[in-house]
Amino acid sequence: MASYLLQVAYTPQAWAALLKNPQDRTQVLRPVLEKLGGTFETAYFAFGDYDVVAVLELPSDIDAAAFSIAAAAGGAIKSIKTTPLMSISDGISALQKAGRIGYVSPTSDVAGV
Repeated sequence: MASYLLQVAYTPQAWAALLKNPQDRTQVLRPVLEKLGGTFETAYFAFGDYDVVAVLELPSDIDAAAFSIAAAAGGAIKSIKTTPLMSISDGISALQKAGRIGYVSPTSDVAGV
């Protein structure tokens, strides 16, 4: 199962609706994620560019994209960002592999680089 960071910014209309009817949207969205074979690992309200951040577990990038597209199409979100996440051990494996593949930068022949 893959992990994804979801960052959501609500529209002013969505905030107004939530003020009238405060609710835990993770409970509303849980069945939607389950239809995709996924779950919420965690979710938080946040300050800054995004109003809600969550870590989702989903079977694939296609499932993560489907969830993001469906959420964006609903009209309550002004911005949504979905970022695939790697475990630290997978990141270290990627670093080790990157060090072995022999990539040469186009600037490698520039003096001092």
